Amino acid sequence: MRAALKLGLPAALAAFAVDQVTKAWALIALWPPYSEGIYVLPVLNLRLGFNTGVTFGMFAGGGTSSAWVLSALGLAVCGWLLSWMWKSRSRAEVLSLGLVVGGALGNVTDRIRQGKVTDFIDAHYGGWHWPTFNMADVAIVCGVAVLIVGSMRPMASPAHQDRSS
Repeated sequence: MRAALKLGLPAALAAFAVDQVTKAWALIALWPPYSEGIYVLPVLNLRLGFNTGVTFGMFAGGGTSSAWVLSALGLAVCGWLLSWMWKSRSRAEVLSLGLVVGGALGNVTDRIRQGKVTDFIDAHYGGWHWPTFNMADVAIVCGVAVLIVGSMRPMASPAHQDRSS
């Protein structure tokens, strides 16, 4: 529980805040949507777009009702992740869950406010473009990556766990 308060919740708040601030900037600086945007690197542009679906635009086109269903699902998942985070004793796990929760809440906030998620990071190579994404997506991917890497580490013996508590 202490790790959740000291590490997980601040990570969630930071991920949420960075996401919402950068999306607010993108809505102003990159308007109109789907234009060329701002060149950053040969493989990266900042270009405003919107996603009414989920990852890679799946389930897009469902209208207002799908935005509410996806928001409710996102909030349910966040609740489950917060419960997991609250019970966890691993700092890496708590941090990663906090990042995922903060990112998910950033995208849920967009769905509730606008019925779609604001995206603006356009990674590309040659003529191939990765689906445009945002900082909430970055937080979610980083959080999941830390969870996966952490799950590959060998478990400590029960005797060691008792001494470290």
